[in-house]
Amino acid sequence: MNLYVINHGFHYELENVARLFFPNEKITVVRECEHREEPYIYTELSDVLRVEVKVGDFEKALTAQNAGNDNEKELALAQMLYKLLCEFTGIEQPWGLLTGVRPIKLLRNVSNERGFENAKKTFAEDYYVSPEKLDLAVMTEENERKIIELSKPDSFSLYVGVPFCPSRCSYCSFVMSSIERAKKLVDPYAELLCEEIRLTAEIAGKLGLRLETVYFGGGTPTTLSAEQLSKVIGTVNSNFDMSACREFTVEAGRPDTITADKLMALKENGVDRISINPQTLNDDVLREIGRKHTVQQFFDAFALARKCGFTNINTDLIAGLPTDTYESFKKSVDGILSLDAECITVHTLSMKRSSTLTEKGVTIDREGAETTRKMLEYNQNILLQKNYIPYYLYRQSRMAGNFENVGWSKKGYESLYNVYVMDETHTILGCGSGAVTKLKRNNPDYLERIFNFKYPYEYIDRFEEMISRKNAISAFYTQ
Repeated sequence: MNLYVINHGFHYELENVARLFFPNEKITVVRECEHREEPYIYTELSDVLRVEVKVGDFEKALTAQNAGNDNEKELALAQMLYKLLCEFTGIEQPWGLLTGVRPIKLLRNVSNERGFENAKKTFAEDYYVSPEKLDLAVMTEENERKIIELSKPDSFSLYVGVPFCPSRCSYCSFVMSSIERAKKLVDPYAELLCEEIRLTAEIAGKLGLRLETVYFGGGTPTTLSAEQLSKVIGTVNSNFDMSACREFTVEAGRPDTITADKLMALKENGVDRISINPQTLNDDVLREIGRKHTVQQFFDAFALARKCGFTNINTDLIAGLPTDTYESFKKSVDGILSLDAECITVHTLSMKRSSTLTEKGVTIDREGAETTRKMLEYNQNILLQKNYIPYYLYRQSRMAGNFENVGWSKKGYESLYNVYVMDETHTILGCGSGAVTKLKRNNPDYLERIFNFKYPYEYIDRFEEMISRKNAISAFYTQ
């Protein structure tokens, strides 16, 4: 698919709109046009704004007045392209022409500028967001706002990454190493991670920053031994000022990594929220996606966590997994509800470029998107009936049906970190391979990023080089 971009610089937004309807096709941006190669999307800014779509027997164009500022022109071109592609495909996207990761943040920003009713009108009439997704966005924004207001000007959160997993799931694109292949890296990695945590704590202390939340992610942090977990988490507790910390989460995501001694290591070191993530309660689907654990192992791990005293447990499910069906997904949701989990995060399958699924050529067709829609509809209806609330929401590219990921929780059990990181509320200090430090102060729209090395062997081999980058934190706050 060729996307002709003539006399304007709005290619990024228009390419993203096109990708909503052609998620499996390569879209090539062309800036000069001697002749048009089919299939194509032609966009031009001249005396008028013009968009033309030619795919097979379908050929149609729309024009609009060339007026307003650049943002208004970009929106007009996107609207025309969206309308043409809706007509061509017979599909109306649930989030309309919105392509960004953070629709809730956008809703909040528009609301702050124009008022809430005008923001809802903008979402419906300008962005073509469906009534169902607008209702979900409104509910989520109301719940998010209460959490955002807890953050202070000097607040920050700490993210600690552990890039090891028992195996790589077929849908995963995270930089991680299987514990079997990277076993020799684990000990030196944990040692250096503790050092980075100490150095980061020293910087935060000198700057007088206020630690609000801690989040251990990965990978799967519980691939570490109980002793290693105690050491790393203990390093956080002994070096940071924990007096203002509201939440301490560890992703104990894979049930096959969870043991009683690891859970007690978490509990004894002040961890008050964990995730145990089956993704599905169907053994056949688990095998299909390479999870290497069973449904029973998940139930056993969940029961063990309760026995060890954890009263805030999140579980993840994914809608749209290969070979999963509506009935199977429904049973997964019902199974999680039977456990009375405090949080249920429901993701939509995203076909990430570097995932095994994408490499194998798996794609999402219209039938798969419709099944995913039904899955999410059932999930939302039953969770609302059970008094769960949507408290954060984000989107990714190449999602099945162009849907969303939603964190649901019982009231009072929302993950503060998830809201803070998704809203970009305050600074996130990142430790570990693949971690990204995101610095925020005063300017609400500006983030400065410091990247750690992605791969564990790089993290180990080039540790001193990476640590030197931390000096930018002090420079940022003192400039």
